[in-house]
Order: sequence, then C-alpha cells, then structure tokens
Amino acid sequence: MVPAVNVEWPIIAERIFSPGQEFWRALVTTVTIAIIAQLLGIVLGLVSALAGLSRLLPVRLLSGAYVLIVRGTPLIVQIFFIFFGANLFFGFSLFPREVAIAGLTVSGAILAGIVALAFNEGAYMSEIIRAGIQAVDPGQMEAALSVGMTRPLAMRRIVLPQAARVIVPPLGNEFNGMIKNTSLLAFIGVYEMFFDAEVHYSTTFQPVEYFLAVAFWYLVLTTIWSVVQVQIERRLNPAEQMEETGVMGRVRRLQWGRAH
Repeated sequence: MVPAVNVEWPIIAERIFSPGQEFWRALVTTVTIAIIAQLLGIVLGLVSALAGLSRLLPVRLLSGAYVLIVRGTPLIVQIFFIFFGANLFFGFSLFPREVAIAGLTVSGAILAGIVALAFNEGAYMSEIIRAGIQAVDPGQMEAALSVGMTRPLAMRRIVLPQAARVIVPPLGNEFNGMIKNTSLLAFIGVYEMFFDAEVHYSTTFQPVEYFLAVAFWYLVLTTIWSVVQVQIERRLNPAEQMEETGVMGRVRRLQWGRAH
C-alpha cells in the first residue's frame, strides 16, 4: 500500500505569502513573456486571417498551411524546434546566448520562447479573427465601398471594430492559455514560475508543496485576467452596460435609445 504523502503546509504558506525575490522576478518574466507573445500572436493572426480571406489562391493556401501545421503539432515540439532545431536547420545561431535590447540583457531562450509562443498563438488567433470578420454582415463592406472607401480602409474602420465584439471573448481565453503555456519554456531554460518551482523542488525533494504553490499563483494570474476580460467585454457591448436597475439605469437606457 502506498503511504500517504506528508504535506509540509508551512512551505506552501511561505511560497504563497513570502516566496522571495527570485520568485517575483520569475512571475514578472512569466507575465511579460505572455503579454508580448500574445500581442505578436494577434498581429500574426490578423495577417494570417486577412491572407485566408484573400482573393489570391496562393496567399490563401499559405495561410491555410500555416494554420494546419501549427495547430496540428504540439506546442512543446514547436518550442524545441525553434530553440534547438532552427540553429541546425539554418546552419547558424538563430538565438544567441544573450541579446541587448533597449539597455536590457535578454537571454536567447526567452526570445526563442516568445517567438515560439507567438508563432503558435498566431495560428489560433487567425481562425478567431477570420470567424469574427465573417460574422460581420457583408453589406457593411459593400456600403463602405459604395461611398468611396478602399477595401483596406473599410476593413480597418468598419469591419474590424464590429468584429472585435466577436473576437475579444475567445481572445481573452487564449491569453489565459498563454499564461499557462509559458510554463513549457522551463524546458529550454527560461527562469519563469514553473522553473522556479522546479529549482526549489530539486533541492528539497518536496514536489507537492512547490507545485501546489505555483499552481496557486497561476490561478491568481488567470483569475485576475478573467476579471479584466469581463470589464473589456462589457465596454465593447454597450447594451450590457445599460442593464442596470433604478432611476439612473432607466435614464441611461433612454439616452442609449435616443442616440441609436
């Protein structure tokens, strides 16, 4: 019979309430990588989505191949290929050991991790953005073209703002996933939260305590973002903001109705 695990609760409490400077640096690294990779992923996704809606067949095929390959292979494989395999494939060091950016020294592993996460996220955002664009009534584009707008201008000013209401909810879920996916970068030596837990576990041989604590911190980050996401979605949907009770709620609903 397997003996019960003797959990050291003081260690968990310490890792939650006073984890130390190394952990805080790891947390900042986790959040920074997640934000940068998500922003780059959105840009890649937008380019891929527009390419997928292009009238040119080669452009559509290129977008489709990108989405198919990235979504059809594990993220950890993509991370390893970009960090290790790309150097062998191209014959030169794609990511040097350290890079100086705006006066800051950034490790090549972090840059490779950001590229890998952004590259992966772009494929998923491509489908989300494409679905959001297609959810907008095609008549909106036709009306914009009829008043003299170019197609890119109409897309930027008419279609994409309306598509944002469809895009934002799944985008928020993707960012939650991005925060958790940063833990995979520990396997290429990025000192983020999971790596910090691994370092302490390897010296104390108490995995339950350290991994429970780091799970708590991931939960904190994703919960904070979920609250932010709800506020963003409410701002993008003025009708929900009018769902208030009392006199002020009725006044605001009346003002909304007159304006529209």
